[in-house]
Amino acid sequence: MAVTNFKVIVVGGGPVGLVAAHVLYKAGIDFVVLERRQNVILDLGAALVLAPHNMRVMHQLGLYEKLMEIGEELLNTKGFLLNGHQFKTSSELQLLKQKYGIYAPISEGSADCHSHGVGLVAFHRAHLVQVLYDNLPEEAKSKYFLNKKAVTIDSNDEGVRVTSDDGTIYEGSIALGADGVHSITRSLMRDLALSETPKRDWDPKEPFTSVYKCLWASFPRPSEPGANFETTSKDQSAMYITGRERGWILLYDKSEPTTTLRSYSEKEVEEVAAKLAEFPVNETLKVKDVVKERFTWGMSDLGEGILKHWSYKRIVLTGDACHKFTPNAGLGLNNGIQDVVVLCNGLHKAVTDGKTDTATLAKVFEKYQSDRAEAVEKDYKQSALVTRLQTWASGLYYFLSRFVLSNNFVAKFVARFVTSPHIRKARVLDFVRGTELPLGNVGWQYAIPQ
Repeated sequence: MAVTNFKVIVVGGGPVGLVAAHVLYKAGIDFVVLERRQNVILDLGAALVLAPHNMRVMHQLGLYEKLMEIGEELLNTKGFLLNGHQFKTSSELQLLKQKYGIYAPISEGSADCHSHGVGLVAFHRAHLVQVLYDNLPEEAKSKYFLNKKAVTIDSNDEGVRVTSDDGTIYEGSIALGADGVHSITRSLMRDLALSETPKRDWDPKEPFTSVYKCLWASFPRPSEPGANFETTSKDQSAMYITGRERGWILLYDKSEPTTTLRSYSEKEVEEVAAKLAEFPVNETLKVKDVVKERFTWGMSDLGEGILKHWSYKRIVLTGDACHKFTPNAGLGLNNGIQDVVVLCNGLHKAVTDGKTDTATLAKVFEKYQSDRAEAVEKDYKQSALVTRLQTWASGLYYFLSRFVLSNNFVAKFVARFVTSPHIRKARVLDFVRGTELPLGNVGWQYAIPQ
């Protein structure tokens, strides 16, 4: 018999937390979302990319067409050197679209209704969050709370109690940490585990190591949309992406390894921007040309790592809270969404079966981590590889970047025989029935339930 009083306390109301809200609502599972910020929408961050497999999940959630109204496909890949020489033009993203592109009407009944394929789709972070929040049903929106920073989490065999910094106590069945790289849920979970068994082997308090820092900026789109360009050099690189309305740059600068994620002052951001000012970002523009038109910018350390422990008792982590990648390959949010999908598939089954005791939930959490382990490990390694290729981390990386992977035949080979087989294994919600979007020429391993 299904459990009717199961409730999830989602800590963190960013993109992953909002996707969790949509999925839990679809699952018929009660929840609240606790977001520490004062506003849902903040014009912060750079581009976020959704891959074809997660656009399928967005289709299941009824968000596909809304997202396509604000997103832009990335189909044009180029590579530049510091002297402006273009050493690479790649069609690997077009191949990815052909193999796994999603084809669906822009809008039913529209006069210009036609089919279009979707590969990788870029969004401005704030715009993506806006769509995710605005399209929550009103009942679900009423469960999303701002100015709620979690300060304690208690877990026992009956459930969890999450206390926010204003003293409000939220009681539920589990706590789901979707609060990012600086996760308070992760920290509180660790404290709880070690308080009960001090000599327990656990992840360190600062579990991610940063070797690079990244300056990001957004600005009015100055060139054609759909660009996914890179400029490579020793220990530094630039990425230039153009979306529907905005452009973004991400400037990578190698620094001393650290596990402490630092906050950078405006002066420090300006210093890095000045150091990389002459980097070309396309055939005509340099870093200095686009940053002067910026809407916002900032800089952060790029932590890297995968936790050994994603859960403890009735607390479980998702996304950057439990695995952190460099952003060069655009895989961070995609893995966070897949975490939510796999975890909520397990939760839905447990609730439906009427088995939500602590022991059963521990098995759900273990299976969630086990099911995600291979994909997370692959994407973690791919992200690290791309970052080091673009910053020529060694002579081998330089050779591969300049002379091997810049070859279009090699890039197509990698897309066809490495990237595509990995993508086709992605999960969908196994409890949300619907039609499958028409696909490219390779099928998915997991079909949308009919």
